[in-house]
Amino acid sequence: MTIFDAPADALAGRYPLAPARLRHRLAGDKRFTLEALVGLAGRLPAASIEYNAGDLPVGQDPALTPSNGLSPEETIRRIETCRSWLVLKNVEQDPDYAAALEDCLAEIADAAAATGGRMEKKLGFIFISSPGAVTPFHMDPEHNILLQLRGTKEFHLYPADAGIVSDETHERYHAGAQHRNLQHKTKFDAFAAVHALAPGDALYVPVKAPHWVKVGPAPSVSFSVTWRSRASLDEAALRLANRWVRARGLTPPPPGARPLRDRLAVLACRALSKFG
Repeated sequence: MTIFDAPADALAGRYPLAPARLRHRLAGDKRFTLEALVGLAGRLPAASIEYNAGDLPVGQDPALTPSNGLSPEETIRRIETCRSWLVLKNVEQDPDYAAALEDCLAEIADAAAATGGRMEKKLGFIFISSPGAVTPFHMDPEHNILLQLRGTKEFHLYPADAGIVSDETHERYHAGAQHRNLQHKTKFDAFAAVHALAPGDALYVPVKAPHWVKVGPAPSVSFSVTWRSRASLDEAALRLANRWVRARGLTPPPPGARPLRDRLAVLACRALSKFG
C-alpha cells in the first residue's frame, strides 16, 4: 500500500526548513487501534513510555507536570475519559511498528535526500491523547512527519527563530540542561500557524520548530515518523561548541553568521567527543 499522496511534491521547496502538509492512508491500520496500542505498551520497556495528566497550560513547567495515577495500559484503555496524554517512544523496537516506520520513511527518503542528505537515526513515536488534552510548548531535535490517525488536533507551529528560542536555550537543550518544554509568551502567537489535523492529514515539522498541540473533542492517536539529517546533527554539535565558548566568558556568533567558523567548531566538537 502506498501511504503518502505525492510526498515529493508536498515537500518540494519546503523541506527541510519550512512546514508542509501531506495526505496519508494509514488511518485505518489495525496496528493503531487502542487495543493494539495497549498490547504495544505492555511490550515496550518503561523508559519508552511517558504519560501524564492532559489538562495542562501551554507553558507547563515540566517539573510540575501532574501524574494521572494510572498505568500506561489503563491510560490507553480509558483515554476517552481519563483526561491524559501518553506517548510510546521508539516504537521501532517492536517489529510491527518498525515496519510501519520504515514503510513511511521509504516513501519520502528520496525527496528528503535531494536537499538534506540521507536519513539517520530513524525513530517512531505514537501519541495517544484524551479529548481536549494539551501538549505544552516545546521543541524536538528531529525532522518529523506527524500522521493523524484518529480524532482531531490543532497544531500550533512557530518558526525556529532566535526571537522565540534564544541561542543560549538551544545550547542548554543539546547539553541536556534544558527540558524540551519552553517558556511560552503570548507575543509569540502572532508568528504561529495553526494546522487543523484530521485522520488522513500529515504535517512535516522542521527541526526544533517550537509548537504546542490541543486535541479536539474526541480521543486522538497520532504517529510521528522522525529522522535526523547531517545538517541537524551538525547544528547540535555547533550548539555544544558554542556553549563551551560561552561558558568561558565569550560570545559566539549566531549559527550561520560565520560558516567557516561554524564548520571548524563542529569538527572540534566531534573530535573532542571521541575522547569522552
